[in-house]
Amino acid sequence: MSDGTVTSSDVILERLTKLHPKLIDLSLDRTWRLLAALGHPERALPPVFHIAGTNGKGSVSAYLRAALEAGGYAVHSYTSPHLVRFHERIRLAGRPASAPIPEERLAALLDECERANAGAPITFFEITTAAALLAFSREPADALILEVGMGGRLDHSSGTRSNSSPPRRQAY
Repeated sequence: MSDGTVTSSDVILERLTKLHPKLIDLSLDRTWRLLAALGHPERALPPVFHIAGTNGKGSVSAYLRAALEAGGYAVHSYTSPHLVRFHERIRLAGRPASAPIPEERLAALLDECERANAGAPITFFEITTAAALLAFSREPADALILEVGMGGRLDHSSGTRSNSSPPRRQAY
């Protein structure tokens, strides 16, 4: 889809950029509010591998995903930034050749998050990460590889840290 075609998710993603707060607020309150409105998808995730650091997160994520998949594990992953299309950030277990999330699913998730947010101020990264967590909570997997944003206790992904058991194979 790098042919310049505008998709439904492109339109929604553009709308979401306009929700950015006017004031700087480094708390996780906006993220917690949205996750609560979505039914707490962060509580239904498979075991999470957090990848943090200044350089190499993408490479480490790719190597880890390849190793886990070679071992027979079903693996979700969330990376940032994307190279060509936003879809590349969200990869669901079981998709052929680690394919990005399909357009229809992404558009539906983004729309659901936008409705749950109800026009409240929120950053693009916060709301799109909530959409990814929602996608991951709805699909079975053995593990989730999650690249952190700014890292630390104020990172958007901090809510997933309570689920830190090692990966286990699911019966599908």
